[in-house]
Amino acid sequence: MNLPILQLRNVTKRVGNKTIIDGLSLEVPKGEVFGFLGPNGAGKTTTIRMVVGLMKISEGEIVIDGESITKNFESAIAKVGAIVENPEMYKYLTGYQNLIHFARMSPGVTKERIQEVITLVALENRIHDKVKNYSLGMRQRLGVAQALLHKPKLLILDEPTNGLDPAGIRELRDYLRKLTQVEGTSVVVSSHLLSEMELMCDRVAIIKNGKVIDVRLIKEYANTDDLIKVVFEVNQKELAQHVLKSAPSFNTTLVEDGLELLLDQEQIADVNARLVHAGVRVYSMKKQIQTLEDKFFEMTGSDQIA
Repeated sequence: MNLPILQLRNVTKRVGNKTIIDGLSLEVPKGEVFGFLGPNGAGKTTTIRMVVGLMKISEGEIVIDGESITKNFESAIAKVGAIVENPEMYKYLTGYQNLIHFARMSPGVTKERIQEVITLVALENRIHDKVKNYSLGMRQRLGVAQALLHKPKLLILDEPTNGLDPAGIRELRDYLRKLTQVEGTSVVVSSHLLSEMELMCDRVAIIKNGKVIDVRLIKEYANTDDLIKVVFEVNQKELAQHVLKSAPSFNTTLVEDGLELLLDQEQIADVNARLVHAGVRVYSMKKQIQTLEDKFFEMTGSDQIA
């Protein structure tokens, strides 16, 4: 049986009389990039802090690759590499000197391994420059390299895209994909950029008020309903709406481009045939696929993502 790399079992965190995380349970499968989303105050960062041992659990259990962090913390956490908030580096040292320094903290990290992670994050050309001369994206990549030195089975990145430009975000996305494929590392990543999470992750968990409200493969968000939202671009919107009113199963809404309807695959062809038969010119039919962002706002009722 292939155990999940990370399990949270009824995890609860209380501070005083306030419950921040309320019986949260989820599993992260091995070999995936797993996204963690939640509106402000949902408890996303608190959960990550408990996983990496920066915050104590009030109730429940966190298991990393079969080992409880409560019962066997050192053994469990040795399987984890993490960046919580911004990676902290010695700016007066070079990137390579920083990696040598961190390698001394983990037994068995060889110079060959250091070179491997440098290549993995594509810093070969700048690794001997001082970190103070690095861009934010390069520091982020160096932080990932540092977190990977001891070959962790699980990499946890809290808001890794903060401050990165579009090119830096794309690079990070490519590195995380490469990690799961080349190193076999499982990745948990949180981000406030939903469009990037949609491109970066295999699966996401959405939490609200300290509880998991949905865990799903990214590809499933585009196919959660039997009906598809379709916009028909036509030359006579009012006539088109009148024509379709005779069929009670077609609920039409006037929009800027024409008519919007919720239809199944067969009904799309039926609507087009009715319109053409009535003399309405149909210029295009556009499927409006629901995105992760659409589903997030629908589930959380929130316009804040951080």
